Amino acid sequence: MQIETPPTEKRYERPEGERRGLILVHTGDGKGKSTAAFGLALRAFGRQHVHGKQVEIFQFMKVPTARFGEHRMFEHIGLPIHGLGDGFSWKSRDLEHSAQLARDGWERARAAIMDGQHFLVVLDEITYPLIYGWLPLDPVLQTLRERPRDVHVCLTGRRCPEEIIALADTVTEMTLVKHAFKAGVPAQRGIED
Repeated sequence: MQIETPPTEKRYERPEGERRGLILVHTGDGKGKSTAAFGLALRAFGRQHVHGKQVEIFQFMKVPTARFGEHRMFEHIGLPIHGLGDGFSWKSRDLEHSAQLARDGWERARAAIMDGQHFLVVLDEITYPLIYGWLPLDPVLQTLRERPRDVHVCLTGRRCPEEIIALADTVTEMTLVKHAFKAGVPAQRGIED
């Protein structure tokens, strides 16, 4: 490890631009994409009294009855989170049904983005229905372009389409450096539900 001297001067100038809704993307093969989006949702939800608009999470691959740690906590504090899918694709008994769930879920998420009542809408794991061909890309791009000016949208998932990355304001790629699962350690409840 190399020791660094802490900065004594600000390293950037404050932007002078107008505040507006952002498109944020968390993608890549590393862990933490959904976790980062949930942290963002919690931050926005904590400020809900300031901006007076809703925060809502749509999970494209989780089942509506999912009870992972985030579901229990968000339910407890009143932050809406919706499972729109039927779980991992390899567990699906009918991929056309999975595709229809994604399309129906998109209509719900799109309505939230466009209704003008939301400050932040999280589209968790939306990249999978896109790259599987279950959900056409063009309506998603059109919604992101035409959304009300003050609506923030956060999209997560691996292999995010380049068209979304080009449109986004902020893109973070999570890089896999090391993973316990590859060393034979199973997922740990409360860490990787």
